[in-house]
Amino acid sequence: MCRLAALTSAEYISPMETILALETMKEGHDGSGMGLILKGLGGEFEDLKDYPVLSGICSEEGMKTLDSYMNKIGFKLKYTWTPKTKAVKGIEGRDNYFARVYDYPDIVKDRPQGVQESLLLKTRLALRELGEKDESIIIFAFYPDILALKEVGDPLQLGEFFGLEKSSLKAKIILAQGRQNTNYAINLYACHPFFIQGYGTMTNGENTAFVPIREFLSGRNIPGYIGYNSDSEVFCHILHYTCRQLGYPLHYYKDVITPLKQEEIANRPDHEAASFLKMSLRPLCIDGPNCVIGFTPDGTCFMVQDSKKLRPGVVGGLNGKYGLMSEECGLDSAIPEREKSTDIFPMKYDMVIIKPDAEEVTVWNQLHG
Repeated sequence: MCRLAALTSAEYISPMETILALETMKEGHDGSGMGLILKGLGGEFEDLKDYPVLSGICSEEGMKTLDSYMNKIGFKLKYTWTPKTKAVKGIEGRDNYFARVYDYPDIVKDRPQGVQESLLLKTRLALRELGEKDESIIIFAFYPDILALKEVGDPLQLGEFFGLEKSSLKAKIILAQGRQNTNYAINLYACHPFFIQGYGTMTNGENTAFVPIREFLSGRNIPGYIGYNSDSEVFCHILHYTCRQLGYPLHYYKDVITPLKQEEIANRPDHEAASFLKMSLRPLCIDGPNCVIGFTPDGTCFMVQDSKKLRPGVVGGLNGKYGLMSEECGLDSAIPEREKSTDIFPMKYDMVIIKPDAEEVTVWNQLHG
């Protein structure tokens, strides 16, 4: 099992808060890697929210290739953030960790958002392909107001390695995963959280329905549905497919991945829509156990369990700051002043949804619709 720690806040917070929460759950991850995704960036990024941020790792040669490609297609570099790394025992550093802010090429500056987002995705995939063979270029995200940081090692040691305890890097939504390696080789593209066009997820569990889901998604001919170094990456793509490609509200994500029995659907006021989704998207039904935490482009955060409910998950906090964690001790670390009696432990029919800026928490029950 892995361990998950996510925070959503009305104020900017440090990624160290989620890393310290992971530390309290240390028995659930083995130091084989940590992934961070920050959304709603503060600090030096606060005035750059309209510009895409390219997050990744490059060798020296890879950086030359990246610069050449970006210049060729017309992206103009506006700002570069690099962590102030330091030597930490057990962490093998790489040449260049970065989050680079770019201005759009002139050809798409005044085009609709969808056109710009398509170019960002196409560019991310092209850069990934350029460096994938020798790992000279590793790209995690290319999108406005999103920053991703990943590396092999223990989360607390990586926080020290990246200098995050003293960094000005802050955000309003932070997802962190402490990995327990279930692959034969450690690949940073297998490290959660995963991200595509405004949607991000991370998962604790085993997706034994991975192969049919992968085949269905790969067959949609949608750019970005590739790779699948982790069986959990499909959860992010199912979210993207349900909400962005098909246009369904967020709570239908639960109906897609864990459809109800037909007699249960019959009692829903929206039974026609739920039945249609079950029939048409049956290949996307998951077979867990899985606990999924994620966010959508507007900053809504959620936690959802599969029908087996064999992975831990808890949501709690107070107005303006909520945590979504694998264990209660993670919440105790991040939000000790909360009223613990209001903590939510979502069961197999529940989807916990937190509005942007951590304003309100609701539990959507699948049986009631």
